[in-house]
Amino acid sequence: MRLVQVMIPVGKRDAVLSVLDSRAIDYVLSDETSGREYTAVVSFPLPTSAVEPILDQLREEAGIDRDAYTVVLEAETVVSQKYEQLEKEWEDGEEGERIARDELVARASDLAPDWVPFLIMTFLSALVATAGLLLDSAAVVVGSMVIAPLIGPAMATSVGSVVDDRELFVRGVKLQAAGALLAIAGAALFASALRYSNIVPLGPMEVLAIDEVRERLSPGVPSLVVALAAGVAGALSLSSGVSAALVGVMIAAALVPPTAVIGIGIAWGEPTAVFGSAVLVAVNFLSINFAALAVFFYKGYRPEQWFKTEDARRETIKRIGTLGVVILLLSSFLGGVTYASYERAVFADDARDTVEELVDAEPSLSLISFDVEYGAAFPFRSAERVVVTIGHPPGTDPPSLVGRIYERVGALDYGPFGLSSGGDLQVAVHYTAVERKPADKPDG
Repeated sequence: MRLVQVMIPVGKRDAVLSVLDSRAIDYVLSDETSGREYTAVVSFPLPTSAVEPILDQLREEAGIDRDAYTVVLEAETVVSQKYEQLEKEWEDGEEGERIARDELVARASDLAPDWVPFLIMTFLSALVATAGLLLDSAAVVVGSMVIAPLIGPAMATSVGSVVDDRELFVRGVKLQAAGALLAIAGAALFASALRYSNIVPLGPMEVLAIDEVRERLSPGVPSLVVALAAGVAGALSLSSGVSAALVGVMIAAALVPPTAVIGIGIAWGEPTAVFGSAVLVAVNFLSINFAALAVFFYKGYRPEQWFKTEDARRETIKRIGTLGVVILLLSSFLGGVTYASYERAVFADDARDTVEELVDAEPSLSLISFDVEYGAAFPFRSAERVVVTIGHPPGTDPPSLVGRIYERVGALDYGPFGLSSGGDLQVAVHYTAVERKPADKPDG
């Protein structure tokens, strides 16, 4: 619920009170004695969803405009039978539980910080994320998400679009673009310092093999779902007046780590290897804006001036459509990565089943371990080498299965992406002596 205070200009007292009386709204009227152009201050409680319609009605019927000095405060409790009736009326209405347009714009503006603190916090979050990725520490990576101020620019862009606030829209776009470029540059510089100072003495393939780094090199369709969910959650939290702090961490989770991976790839001279992360960052940025814009539009936010409504509506739909098409095109890449990952899993299962079948056919042998090694060509990594360890009784010469494994596994379907090396699949079979525990004798 909200407590609204309106300064009533000279000559408009009766019109304002008439609107409040017609809507059965309790109010307190105080005379204004400062000698300015106002005659009174009226205070009245409203359900959150009623604030925007009532203020619009006051502007249209009573001539209250922005110069009338309106203040909207968050109220904890109102004890009034008349207010309870009013609250029930608005709960059953079509507006739904959403804050007023003016309050939404104010919240979005507050979330979009000034340039200096935004750039500093973004730079620091990129450094922390880079350190966390190279340390393979999920906790440090999460810490980088907490300090990243990325929810504000995305929400400012979407709110500015639906309410036709060009200044807010442009500010949000500039902050997002500058934040992305600064994060990549900061991650690249920090990673380069760690590499060339020999603090992280790893080669390119070793760095790309770090778990926290590798999982961002081959993004799939689930990553798109995360970004869309983050955008929806951000818009819903902002439009309902709920704290957006935790949602900001979710949005940062979709943006900060893959941005840091791009910087790491640049520092280690492997920019092509992080192409998948670059696509992921682009998709996530666009998806968050797309989802937030769609939610605000669906919630019914429009410009204050009626003559701007149609132009803002047309422009918003155009932006939603453009973002949707670009996301769809980029998502085809994510879909390909997801399908390639599925193919790798199917091939690994089929290859293991084939090896187990061959080993089981030899009673003296047992399968100790099985592994499929993949090429380093991210994001479409395909099978390169199958490594099998087989156990045999001590003091015996095991039958050779290399040829049969090579023939059977090599005949399996690798999928449309083929072998990573473009040649034959390599098969390595290791034998080790294994002392088998004798079977327990039956009782009696």
